[in-house]
Amino acid sequence: MTPSDTAGKLVLVTGSTGGIGMETARGLARRGASVVLVGRELSRARQAAREIKESAGHDRVDALAADITCLDALRRLASEVADRHDTLDVLINNVGVNPPVRTLTADGVETMFAAHVLAPFTLTHLLLPLLRRAGGARVINLTGGIPGGPIERDNLQGERRYLGWTFSHYNHTKTMTMAMTLRLARELEGSAVTANVIYPGHGHTPMNKATPIGAFPLLYRPIAPLVLKIVAPLLLSDLSKPARSSIYAASSAEMKGVTGVYVDDKCRRKPLPDSALDPANQEAVWDLCVRLSGRTPGQRAG
Repeated sequence: MTPSDTAGKLVLVTGSTGGIGMETARGLARRGASVVLVGRELSRARQAAREIKESAGHDRVDALAADITCLDALRRLASEVADRHDTLDVLINNVGVNPPVRTLTADGVETMFAAHVLAPFTLTHLLLPLLRRAGGARVINLTGGIPGGPIERDNLQGERRYLGWTFSHYNHTKTMTMAMTLRLARELEGSAVTANVIYPGHGHTPMNKATPIGAFPLLYRPIAPLVLKIVAPLLLSDLSKPARSSIYAASSAEMKGVTGVYVDDKCRRKPLPDSALDPANQEAVWDLCVRLSGRTPGQRAG
């Protein structure tokens, strides 16, 4: 990748006040992109912006605040972005959360479904006018954890089970991210906006550092302290590595016009799991997002 891949482009990254999101924003800013950082706290977003400006060598780094699990906050965020910019070249939905128990947002939506599935769906649609004006814009949704298991259509918001011996609703929602992204790519056909899903790999991120043992499936809990306290700090502290796949999907000429694909942590296209490819699963996740976001059923994105 060369600086010209993103020079002069505008990129918005959610969850970019730390961790993989911040390293993604930093990497793209260094490649010449103008970057909008989005975090829950404006003070942290501004501090991250200052750090990125210094390392990137330019001032085209903005900071905004929004709780992306809240639909009203997403609407305000999209309005603020539209007030400041006429176009948007890349939207990276990076936010990840992992509460140990099932919680609901102010909208009554299960928190991980809200962050990992509903927020990318909603923010993409809200920002679509700007994305369409850019010509060849890219939407990039991050999966994570250990995705690829079954999508339980009667348990999309963790209503029936949240954790089990091997089941984790975190991994469940990240698999749903894949299914939603594929459905989104189909919805965006003809709009010149692409939608892809990437896997960053594992990193010693602020979210992982704060993850309690109780958030792990029962089978993994005996080894979780070893991973969190010893393995991760030693082997996974360089967060520029898990940011590579997002940067690649956002800036590489190889991804121009490419849509509906899965890119792994080594920037390789990989097959999607059967559960995400299943049309019935895609429709179930999509229909729930439509209902929860308040969009009109059947309303096309393009």
